[in-house]
Amino acid sequence: MSNTITSGSAARLLQDGVKKVWSAASKEWEPIYPQLYKTDSSSKAYELTVQMENMGLASVKTECDDITLDSFRQSFAPKFVHVAYGKGFIVTREAKDDNQYGYYKKGARALNRSMNITKEVRTHVLYNTAFSASSAMTGGDGVAMCSASHINGPSGGTYSNIITAAEFSESALEDMLKTIMRAKDDRGLAIKLRATKLIGHTNNKFEFDRVLNSSLRSGTADNDKNVLMGTISNGVVTSPYLDANTNAWFIMTDAEEGLTYYDRTPLEFGEDKAFMSDNTRYKAYMRFSTGYSDPRGIYGSNAT
Repeated sequence: MSNTITSGSAARLLQDGVKKVWSAASKEWEPIYPQLYKTDSSSKAYELTVQMENMGLASVKTECDDITLDSFRQSFAPKFVHVAYGKGFIVTREAKDDNQYGYYKKGARALNRSMNITKEVRTHVLYNTAFSASSAMTGGDGVAMCSASHINGPSGGTYSNIITAAEFSESALEDMLKTIMRAKDDRGLAIKLRATKLIGHTNNKFEFDRVLNSSLRSGTADNDKNVLMGTISNGVVTSPYLDANTNAWFIMTDAEEGLTYYDRTPLEFGEDKAFMSDNTRYKAYMRFSTGYSDPRGIYGSNAT
């Protein structure tokens, strides 16, 4: 009961004459995580996706010879394990009755804010650890989400979804877009990937805007056309929660199975009253998971 809110928790609220009752919390950011993931629902304890290897190039068939056969094989099977989050608080009957400003009745608002920010922080973990092994998916290839040594699958070979660490700039963006355009599948055949979002910390907002939206090249006296304008189809996402390395930046692509958020139990609230103590109890609960199937869905630069 040490966390129970009693009359003594906010003695000033028992008296008339307080001009304003406020908290340090002000407006919240609009939800950011839906812009960082494809969202889906789930009704199971976990979700599995299975990669099937593609076919290679066709072989020349000479007269009278049989056609060369190929096959499909299972590759990696990333596993999305849902995690539950909850929070609550208890208010005594006396604290509610004697409060002159109805503040505790608004406690659900504070609880809602806590849960919303928790969801943002937890869904950003994958980005904040993108270049370390802790971001590797269970059932995946065992390396960081953004790595130079991703494994293709049963046929072997590796590929990269990073560029040499470089702060965001016109030339660095061009390098990453070229890397995306050179992407190949698990049999080494060219695939068409499109850059859909540029993602980074809020510190990068203005540089993102200068490089992408200037009609002429940024930071040069030349009158050249800005060829990068329009190359990111769905624009820019900046987030204060990308705080592990505020210089790191990412490009999301339209790979079919990139980063996914699974909503197992949407945010829900509950309230009841203890019969003997008359204390009111409030709680909130949610359950979700995040991860990725195809690392080609995200490219990154671990700039320092």
